Amino acid sequence: MSDSEPIRLTAWVHGRVQGVGFRWWTRARALELGLVGSATNLPASRVEVVAEGSRVNCEKLLAALRSERAPGAVEYVAERWSEAKGGLDGFVER
Repeated sequence: MSDSEPIRLTAWVHGRVQGVGFRWWTRARALELGLVGSATNLPASRVEVVAEGSRVNCEKLLAALRSERAPGAVEYVAERWSEAKGGLDGFVER
């Protein structure tokens, strides 16, 4: 897979990331990078982030999720890379 082909990043962000503007902040970072996808609250104080776009920009988003700039208190981020599935429009908070 070349760097120019779209890729899908699925990241599970653990920590105090609900009720602190984390999904809104993630959406803003993703849109700045030209990514499409979603940020969804999950049980156990987790947020699932699905983003599609260039690998370079998905890696930038992943770095932002792990940075000290992220709202709340991120304990760790698990990630999975896969082929882009398409069908996404914009970046939504759920």
